[in-house]
Amino acid sequence: MAGNPFARADSDTKVIAVASGKGGVGKSSVTTNLAVALARGGHRVGILDADIWGYSIPLMMGARGQAEVAGNQVLPLQAHGCKVISIGFFLNTERPVIWRGPMLHKALEQFLSDVQWGELDFLLCDLPPGTGDITISLAQMLPGADMLVVTTPQAAAQRVALRAGQATAQTGMRVAGVIENMSVFVAPDTGHEYRIFGEGGGQLLASELDTRLLGSVPIDPRLLEGGDTGVPLVVADPDAPASRVITDIAGQLATMKQSLVGRSLPLQ
Repeated sequence: MAGNPFARADSDTKVIAVASGKGGVGKSSVTTNLAVALARGGHRVGILDADIWGYSIPLMMGARGQAEVAGNQVLPLQAHGCKVISIGFFLNTERPVIWRGPMLHKALEQFLSDVQWGELDFLLCDLPPGTGDITISLAQMLPGADMLVVTTPQAAAQRVALRAGQATAQTGMRVAGVIENMSVFVAPDTGHEYRIFGEGGGQLLASELDTRLLGSVPIDPRLLEGGDTGVPLVVADPDAPASRVITDIAGQLATMKQSLVGRSLPLQ
């Protein structure tokens, strides 16, 4: 696509779409913390908030204000070492976004082509849940992108995430791995582990998508609190167990980028 720097064959940016089959699994929290962990590891990182209807990246990243234009390009906002673009930088945040397919497609096209991203090592795209117009359009615009699928351990979330992963395969997007969020809660007073949402869903999903489980992120209420305050947990407490898992996943992605390994999702 003309004007889209990430679709060029010589692009050195690893584009990673972060997807989930359903809402409420912590996909955006994982996206923001993963992006910041990559940036803290010395990588040049951008975040594209592709969840046009339910955008939350500006709040989670603490990126406030309106996007400005320089020449014929939009300047992304910056937060925690990352460049960020979202529809929330252009609209009244109190009003809902009521757009249909063509408008959504055009917005994504402009986010990729008309934003002054500069040189990036990673571009993380926070997708809406499911496999609607946005996910299909983004996959068409970014044929070399990889996908991370976020799920919780429970079987219901895993089955929905599986369908999302298999549907996305039809667009040619590759899977980079699965992240299991909310895997276990460790009581701070006793150290006892409680698997509130069951167990095994992440590994099962990875097996069925013929990929690997990159990590299981334990429950930490501060992941949600950080989303409300604009300070991701990997910044607020980098030594927290959840932060360490996310930082380890970031390291795996950096290694995968260097090795240029990509695996196709199986069509079933």
